[in-house]
Amino acid sequence: MSASRLQQLKSQILPGNKPTAMSGSPSPLTTHVLNTAMGVPGSNMALSLYQQDPSTNTWNLVTTGTTNDDGRCPGLIAKQSFKSGVYKMHFETAQYWASMGETCFYPYVEIVFTINDPGQKYHIPLLLSRFSYSTYRGS
Repeated sequence: MSASRLQQLKSQILPGNKPTAMSGSPSPLTTHVLNTAMGVPGSNMALSLYQQDPSTNTWNLVTTGTTNDDGRCPGLIAKQSFKSGVYKMHFETAQYWASMGETCFYPYVEIVFTINDPGQKYHIPLLLSRFSYSTYRGS
């Protein structure tokens, strides 16, 4: 097993290496990118979060980030900023695969979802390979 793979496993097992939200309190919206082709977290992937303006249907940028070594992007949005509405997460998949010397079929992935109750926690995983992706509402 490679040293980098061992380091990834260590970061997922040891409690001291668990990610925490940058804002100091957990984000009500989380994501986790998993590279299912290689069986590793999708680390160092750029992503953007947008909210749709209901009156104009335009997308307003909320934040940008990059996934950490565990494939997560903590601190996406503060609880007080999380409102009902339509959101989308935009993942830069072509850049991710190119950083590993690979090409892919989908240059980016956009996941559009509706938040009806901002008091709940929402988890949006992205399961990714070079030629496919899948998502679901996690917990």
